[in-house]
Amino acid sequence: MMKRFFVFAITMLLCECVWAQKQMISNPITGGYFADPTIIKDKGRYFIYATIDPWGANELAVLETTDFVKFIRHHINWPTKQACTSKSSLDEMIWAPSVVKGKNNKFYMYVAIGGEVWGGVSNTPLGPWKNLKKDNSPMVKSTDYPKVHNIDPDCFIDADGSAYLYWGSGYHWINGHCMAVQLKSDMVSFDGKPKDISTPHFFEGAHMVKRSGTYYLMFSEGRAIDASYQVGYAKGNSPLGPFKENEHRVILSTSADSTVIGPGHHTSFLNKGQRYILYHRIFPQKESFVLRQLCLDSLKFDANGDIIKVSTKGVEKFN
Repeated sequence: MMKRFFVFAITMLLCECVWAQKQMISNPITGGYFADPTIIKDKGRYFIYATIDPWGANELAVLETTDFVKFIRHHINWPTKQACTSKSSLDEMIWAPSVVKGKNNKFYMYVAIGGEVWGGVSNTPLGPWKNLKKDNSPMVKSTDYPKVHNIDPDCFIDADGSAYLYWGSGYHWINGHCMAVQLKSDMVSFDGKPKDISTPHFFEGAHMVKRSGTYYLMFSEGRAIDASYQVGYAKGNSPLGPFKENEHRVILSTSADSTVIGPGHHTSFLNKGQRYILYHRIFPQKESFVLRQLCLDSLKFDANGDIIKVSTKGVEKFN
Protein backbone atom coordinates (compact mmCIF):
# COMPACT_ATOMS: atom_id res chain seq x y z
CA MET A 1 0.00 0.00 0.00
CA MET A 2 2.81 2.39 0.93
CA LYS A 3 4.57 1.66 -2.37
CA ARG A 4 1.40 2.38 -4.35
CA PHE A 5 0.94 5.66 -2.51
CA PHE A 6 4.55 6.65 -3.21
CA VAL A 7 4.16 5.91 -6.95
CA PHE A 8 0.88 7.85 -7.03
CA ALA A 9 2.44 10.84 -5.25
CA ILE A 10 5.40 10.92 -7.64
CA THR A 11 3.07 10.66 -10.64
CA MET A 12 0.95 13.54 -9.42
CA LEU A 13 4.03 15.64 -8.73
CA LEU A 14 5.34 15.04 -12.25
CA CYS A 15 1.94 15.92 -13.72
CA GLU A 16 1.85 19.14 -11.71
CA CYS A 17 5.36 20.03 -12.94
CA VAL A 18 4.40 19.44 -16.57
CA TRP A 19 1.19 21.45 -16.10
CA ALA A 20 3.12 24.29 -14.48
CA GLN A 21 5.61 24.33 -17.34
CA LYS A 22 2.76 24.67 -19.82
CA GLN A 23 0.80 27.36 -18.03
CA MET A 24 -0.37 29.83 -20.62
CA ILE A 25 -0.65 33.57 -20.98
CA SER A 26 -4.23 33.72 -22.22
CA ASN A 27 -5.88 36.37 -24.37
CA PRO A 28 -6.73 39.10 -23.71
CA ILE A 29 -3.61 39.57 -21.61
CA THR A 30 -5.10 42.29 -19.42
CA GLY A 31 -8.36 43.98 -18.54
CA GLY A 32 -9.37 47.32 -19.97
CA TYR A 33 -9.79 48.41 -23.57
CA PHE A 34 -6.64 49.33 -25.45
CA ALA A 35 -5.47 49.21 -29.07
CA ASP A 36 -2.54 49.79 -31.44
CA PRO A 37 0.20 48.62 -29.03
CA THR A 38 3.94 49.09 -29.13
CA ILE A 39 6.41 47.55 -26.69
CA ILE A 40 9.96 47.95 -25.42
CA LYS A 41 12.05 46.10 -22.85
CA ASP A 42 14.30 47.89 -20.37
CA LYS A 43 16.14 46.42 -17.39
CA GLY A 44 14.03 43.26 -17.41
CA ARG A 45 10.72 45.11 -17.60
CA TYR A 46 8.38 45.41 -20.56
CA PHE A 47 6.53 48.65 -21.26
CA ILE A 48 3.45 48.58 -23.47
CA TYR A 49 2.17 51.88 -24.88
CA ALA A 50 -1.28 51.85 -26.47
CA THR A 51 -4.31 53.80 -27.63
CA ILE A 52 -7.03 54.13 -24.99
CA ASP A 53 -10.45 53.08 -26.29
CA PRO A 54 -12.88 54.22 -27.44
CA TRP A 55 -10.94 56.07 -30.19
CA GLY A 56 -8.16 57.51 -28.11
CA ALA A 57 -7.88 59.89 -25.18
CA ASN A 58 -5.83 62.88 -24.02
CA GLU A 59 -2.97 60.54 -23.15
CA LEU A 60 -1.60 57.09 -23.91
CA ALA A 61 -2.04 53.98 -21.81
CA VAL A 62 1.31 52.73 -20.45
CA LEU A 63 1.41 49.25 -18.93
CA GLU A 64 4.49 47.81 -17.21
CA THR A 65 4.98 44.06 -16.76
CA THR A 66 7.64 41.41 -16.30
CA ASP A 67 5.47 38.37 -17.02
CA PHE A 68 2.43 39.55 -19.07
CA VAL A 69 0.21 38.41 -16.23
CA LYS A 70 0.48 41.27 -13.75
CA PHE A 71 0.52 44.86 -15.01
CA ILE A 72 1.17 48.27 -13.48
CA ARG A 73 -0.43 51.21 -15.26
CA HIS A 74 1.47 54.48 -15.51
CA HIS A 75 0.66 58.00 -16.67
CA ILE A 76 3.36 59.87 -18.58
CA ASN A 77 3.72 63.63 -19.10
CA TRP A 78 3.84 63.58 -22.92
CA PRO A 79 2.13 63.30 -25.34
CA THR A 80 -1.05 65.11 -24.48
CA LYS A 81 -3.65 66.49 -26.85
CA GLN A 82 -2.99 69.99 -25.54
CA ALA A 83 0.79 69.79 -26.03
CA CYS A 84 0.48 68.23 -29.47
CA THR A 85 -2.00 70.39 -31.32
CA SER A 86 -0.88 72.46 -34.29
CA LYS A 87 -2.64 74.86 -36.63
CA SER A 88 -3.14 71.97 -39.07
CA SER A 89 -4.31 69.38 -36.49
CA LEU A 90 -7.51 67.42 -36.99
CA ASP A 91 -9.92 66.56 -34.16
CA GLU A 92 -8.48 63.05 -33.68
CA MET A 93 -7.11 62.11 -30.27
CA ILE A 94 -3.87 60.31 -29.35
CA TRP A 95 -3.40 57.10 -31.32
CA ALA A 96 -0.98 54.35 -32.20
CA PRO A 97 2.45 54.99 -30.66
CA SER A 98 5.74 53.42 -31.70
CA VAL A 99 8.58 53.41 -29.15
CA VAL A 100 12.18 52.32 -29.78
CA LYS A 101 15.49 52.51 -27.96
CA GLY A 102 18.15 54.33 -30.00
CA LYS A 103 21.85 53.56 -30.20
CA ASN A 104 22.48 56.43 -27.75
CA ASN A 105 20.28 54.62 -25.18
CA LYS A 106 17.61 57.27 -25.42
CA PHE A 107 14.00 56.30 -26.03
CA TYR A 108 12.14 57.66 -29.03
CA MET A 109 8.39 57.81 -29.50
CA TYR A 110 6.45 58.41 -32.71
CA VAL A 111 2.73 58.87 -32.27
CA ALA A 112 -0.36 59.99 -34.20
CA ILE A 113 -2.22 62.99 -32.76
CA GLY A 114 -4.77 65.00 -34.70
CA GLY A 115 -4.00 63.19 -37.93
CA GLU A 116 -0.32 64.16 -37.68
CA VAL A 117 2.90 62.35 -36.70
CA TRP A 118 4.69 63.69 -33.63
CA GLY A 119 8.09 62.67 -32.27
CA GLY A 120 9.27 62.56 -28.66
CA VAL A 121 12.41 61.62 -26.72
CA SER A 122 13.18 60.55 -23.15
CA ASN A 123 16.02 59.09 -21.10
CA THR A 124 13.69 56.51 -19.55
CA PRO A 125 10.59 54.59 -20.67
CA LEU A 126 8.38 56.58 -18.29
CA GLY A 127 9.81 59.99 -19.07
CA PRO A 128 9.87 62.82 -18.69
CA TRP A 129 9.22 62.96 -22.43
CA LYS A 130 9.59 66.02 -24.65
CA ASN A 131 9.00 66.88 -28.29
CA LEU A 132 11.91 65.97 -30.59
CA LYS A 133 11.47 69.27 -32.42
CA LYS A 134 12.56 72.44 -30.67
CA ASP A 135 9.61 74.37 -32.06
CA ASN A 136 7.14 71.79 -30.67
CA SER A 137 5.68 71.11 -34.11
CA PRO A 138 4.69 67.76 -35.68
CA MET A 139 7.10 65.79 -37.85
CA VAL A 140 4.36 65.25 -40.43
CA LYS A 141 1.43 67.65 -40.74
CA SER A 142 -2.06 66.56 -41.70
CA THR A 143 -1.70 68.60 -44.89
CA ASP A 144 1.72 67.28 -45.99
CA TYR A 145 0.39 64.40 -48.09
CA PRO A 146 -3.24 65.12 -49.04
CA LYS A 147 -4.07 61.55 -50.07
CA VAL A 148 -2.55 60.06 -46.93
CA HIS A 149 -4.14 59.86 -43.51
CA ASN A 150 -0.96 60.63 -41.57
CA ILE A 151 -1.38 58.25 -38.62
CA ASP A 152 0.03 54.94 -37.33
CA PRO A 153 3.80 55.63 -37.26
CA ASP A 154 6.26 52.78 -36.83
CA CYS A 155 10.01 53.16 -36.28
CA PHE A 156 12.42 50.43 -37.33
CA ILE A 157 16.14 50.36 -36.45
CA ASP A 158 18.25 48.16 -38.71
CA ALA A 159 21.28 46.12 -37.63
CA ASP A 160 23.63 48.91 -38.71
CA GLY A 161 21.84 51.42 -36.52
CA SER A 162 20.07 53.22 -39.34
CA ALA A 163 16.49 54.20 -38.49
CA TYR A 164 13.41 54.30 -40.70
CA LEU A 165 9.96 55.74 -40.13
CA TYR A 166 6.77 54.32 -41.65
CA TRP A 167 3.29 55.76 -41.39
CA GLY A 168 0.01 56.19 -43.15
CA SER A 169 -3.55 55.04 -43.66
CA GLY A 170 -6.47 55.89 -45.93
CA TYR A 171 -9.77 57.70 -45.64
CA HIS A 172 -13.25 56.13 -45.70
CA TRP A 173 -11.68 52.64 -45.41
CA ILE A 174 -10.20 52.81 -48.93
CA ASN A 175 -6.92 53.82 -50.54
CA GLY A 176 -4.52 53.08 -47.70
CA HIS A 177 -1.02 54.51 -48.14
CA CYS A 178 2.27 53.56 -46.50
CA MET A 179 4.87 56.30 -46.44
CA ALA A 180 8.50 55.52 -45.59
CA VAL A 181 11.69 57.50 -45.05
CA GLN A 182 15.11 57.05 -43.49
CA LEU A 183 15.80 59.19 -40.43
CA LYS A 184 19.01 61.08 -39.81
CA SER A 185 21.02 60.43 -36.65
CA ASP A 186 18.94 62.96 -34.71
CA MET A 187 15.98 60.55 -35.14
CA VAL A 188 13.71 63.38 -36.30
CA SER A 189 15.06 64.82 -39.57
CA PHE A 190 14.29 63.04 -42.83
CA ASP A 191 17.25 61.72 -44.82
CA GLY A 192 15.71 62.15 -48.24
CA LYS A 193 12.14 62.49 -49.43
CA PRO A 194 9.45 60.16 -48.05
CA LYS A 195 8.15 57.65 -50.58
CA ASP A 196 4.94 55.70 -50.94
CA ILE A 197 5.75 51.98 -50.58
CA SER A 198 2.15 50.73 -50.39
CA THR A 199 1.30 47.22 -51.51
CA PRO A 200 -2.12 46.19 -52.94
CA HIS A 201 -3.72 45.22 -49.60
CA PHE A 202 -2.03 47.73 -47.30
CA PHE A 203 -4.42 49.93 -45.36
CA GLU A 204 -2.69 51.02 -42.13
CA GLY A 205 -0.66 49.92 -39.11
CA ALA A 206 2.73 49.38 -40.75
CA HIS A 207 5.26 47.35 -38.78
CA MET A 208 8.71 46.42 -40.07
CA VAL A 209 10.45 43.14 -39.19
CA LYS A 210 13.83 41.90 -40.45
CA ARG A 211 14.77 38.23 -40.48
CA SER A 212 17.65 36.49 -42.27
CA GLY A 213 18.23 39.46 -44.55
CA THR A 214 14.58 39.76 -45.58
CA TYR A 215 12.45 42.77 -44.67
CA TYR A 216 8.81 42.13 -43.84
CA LEU A 217 6.44 45.05 -44.27
CA MET A 218 3.60 43.96 -42.03
CA PHE A 219 0.29 45.83 -42.01
CA SER A 220 -3.40 45.82 -41.20
CA GLU A 221 -6.04 45.64 -43.90
CA GLY A 222 -9.84 45.85 -43.92
CA ARG A 223 -11.97 48.02 -41.64
CA ALA A 224 -10.80 48.55 -38.07
CA ILE A 225 -14.42 48.59 -36.88
CA ASP A 226 -15.46 45.08 -37.97
CA ALA A 227 -14.44 41.47 -38.64
CA SER A 228 -12.73 42.33 -41.93
CA TYR A 229 -9.72 43.74 -40.06
CA GLN A 230 -6.69 41.45 -40.32
CA VAL A 231 -2.90 41.34 -40.56
CA GLY A 232 -0.96 40.76 -43.75
CA TYR A 233 2.62 41.24 -44.94
CA ALA A 234 4.85 41.69 -47.95
CA LYS A 235 8.56 40.88 -48.38
CA GLY A 236 11.42 42.99 -49.70
CA ASN A 237 15.21 43.18 -49.85
CA SER A 238 15.61 46.63 -48.30
CA PRO A 239 13.86 48.75 -45.64
CA LEU A 240 12.39 50.97 -48.36
CA GLY A 241 11.25 48.16 -50.64
CA PRO A 242 9.93 47.44 -53.10
CA PHE A 243 7.72 44.93 -51.28
CA LYS A 244 5.78 42.06 -52.77
CA GLU A 245 2.82 40.20 -51.31
CA ASN A 246 2.27 36.48 -51.94
CA GLU A 247 -0.42 33.86 -51.34
CA HIS A 248 0.67 33.60 -47.69
CA ARG A 249 -0.11 37.28 -47.08
CA VAL A 250 -2.79 36.98 -44.35
CA ILE A 251 -1.43 35.62 -41.08
CA LEU A 252 -3.98 36.82 -38.50
CA SER A 253 -7.72 37.20 -39.07
CA THR A 254 -11.17 36.75 -37.55
CA SER A 255 -11.62 33.14 -36.43
CA ALA A 256 -14.29 30.88 -37.91
CA ASP A 257 -16.09 30.68 -34.55
CA SER A 258 -15.81 34.46 -33.99
CA THR A 259 -13.99 34.06 -30.70
CA VAL A 260 -11.40 36.38 -32.26
CA ILE A 261 -12.84 39.34 -34.16
CA GLY A 262 -10.96 41.92 -36.20
CA PRO A 263 -7.40 41.31 -34.94
CA GLY A 264 -4.87 43.84 -36.13
CA HIS A 265 -2.63 46.85 -35.65
CA HIS A 266 0.21 44.91 -34.13
CA THR A 267 3.81 45.16 -33.11
CA SER A 268 6.37 42.42 -32.43
CA PHE A 269 9.34 41.77 -30.18
CA LEU A 270 11.99 39.14 -29.43
CA ASN A 271 12.39 37.21 -26.19
CA LYS A 272 15.14 34.58 -25.94
CA GLY A 273 15.24 34.12 -29.71
CA GLN A 274 11.47 33.76 -30.15
CA ARG A 275 9.51 36.55 -31.84
CA TYR A 276 6.09 37.44 -30.44
CA ILE A 277 3.22 39.43 -31.91
CA LEU A 278 1.28 41.87 -29.72
CA TYR A 279 -1.98 43.08 -31.26
CA HIS A 280 -5.55 44.05 -30.49
CA ARG A 281 -8.86 42.35 -31.19
CA ILE A 282 -12.40 43.73 -31.09
CA PHE A 283 -14.55 43.18 -28.03
CA PRO A 284 -18.12 42.56 -29.26
CA GLN A 285 -20.62 45.13 -28.03
CA LYS A 286 -23.64 47.00 -29.34
CA GLU A 287 -22.44 50.57 -29.16
CA SER A 288 -21.55 52.69 -32.18
CA PHE A 289 -17.84 52.55 -31.37
CA VAL A 290 -15.38 49.70 -31.02
CA LEU A 291 -13.66 48.53 -27.86
CA ARG A 292 -10.45 46.56 -28.28
CA GLN A 293 -8.34 44.24 -26.13
CA LEU A 294 -4.62 43.43 -26.15
CA CYS A 295 -3.51 39.93 -27.18
CA LEU A 296 -0.18 38.09 -27.37
CA ASP A 297 0.89 35.17 -29.56
CA SER A 298 4.01 33.66 -31.09
CA LEU A 299 5.16 34.81 -34.53
CA LYS A 300 6.73 31.91 -36.41
CA PHE A 301 8.26 31.38 -39.85
CA ASP A 302 8.40 28.36 -42.14
CA ALA A 303 11.42 27.00 -44.04
CA ASN A 304 10.71 29.33 -46.98
CA GLY A 305 10.74 32.41 -44.79
CA ASP A 306 6.99 32.90 -44.92
CA ILE A 307 5.13 33.81 -41.74
CA ILE A 308 2.94 31.01 -40.36
CA LYS A 309 -0.64 31.84 -39.44
CA VAL A 310 -0.93 33.03 -35.83
CA SER A 311 -2.67 30.58 -33.47
CA THR A 312 -4.53 33.25 -31.37
CA LYS A 313 -4.34 30.79 -28.45
CA GLY A 314 -1.86 32.74 -26.39
CA VAL A 315 1.65 31.68 -25.37
CA GLU A 316 3.36 29.74 -22.61
CA LYS A 317 4.35 31.85 -19.63
CA PHE A 318 7.75 33.48 -19.88
CA ASN A 319 10.54 32.06 -17.73
